[in-house]
Amino acid sequence: MSLPQTPPGTMAILSGRALHAGRRWFGAGLKGVIGLVYPPACVACRAATGEAQGLCAPCWAGMSFIERPYCERLGTPFEVDLGAGLFSPAAIADPPVFARARAACRFDGTARELVHRLKYGDRLELALMLGRMTAQAGRELAAEADLVVPVPLHRFRLWTRRFNQAAALAEVVARQAGLPCERQALARVKRTRQQIGLTRAQRAENLQGAFKVAPAMRARLEGRRVLLVDDVLTTGSTANAAARALLRGGASAVDVLTFARVVTEA
Repeated sequence: MSLPQTPPGTMAILSGRALHAGRRWFGAGLKGVIGLVYPPACVACRAATGEAQGLCAPCWAGMSFIERPYCERLGTPFEVDLGAGLFSPAAIADPPVFARARAACRFDGTARELVHRLKYGDRLELALMLGRMTAQAGRELAAEADLVVPVPLHRFRLWTRRFNQAAALAEVVARQAGLPCERQALARVKRTRQQIGLTRAQRAENLQGAFKVAPAMRARLEGRRVLLVDDVLTTGSTANAAARALLRGGASAVDVLTFARVVTEA
């Protein structure tokens, strides 16, 4: 009696499935071993968490996310919902150069700690989580954008800091939105003073002429709507200066998206 014949290719399929299962088992085992050696910890306070690259419950509670109602121009939150499409008094009295601004959260509590760890603590891995939060907050802006541009650092500051946190966030935002990220579209040609401690007028003067679009990049910007990405929006001076340079470089409009923003209570 002859044994049933195995259809051609069946052994290869079975071998492939076995190999895939083996890889999955090995990956799960490796992850378990790493979890034992390096237990997952909160990215903000280093307390134990259930998942890696996450926040513990107290730190999550310390995040002040910005949701509607907010000023449609500046993205600053309103205390009371008075209806859609409203502008804040600040946006009416002193309209920004950029079209709209959005941020994931207020720059306080856990958010401030996360930004400081990313910016000054060489915690580049935080850009993935912060970038995803930023992308979520800027969905409506990204849907209308043609490309993403990070706020650049001056080459001296980039050399001392070793990476540009805005560019790291912009890469994640662009990937999430399916948009090109043009890291070289805007250059910081003036080495400005630190903005901390300066008044609004001093900030604007400090940033005058600080940004420039390279002639070779004008074709990439011509007639395009740009999504400008930074880590924190404070007074808007940096965003205004960068947006002005992009508009002069041919962009049709500039929206601003940041992980956090300073909110001054009225």
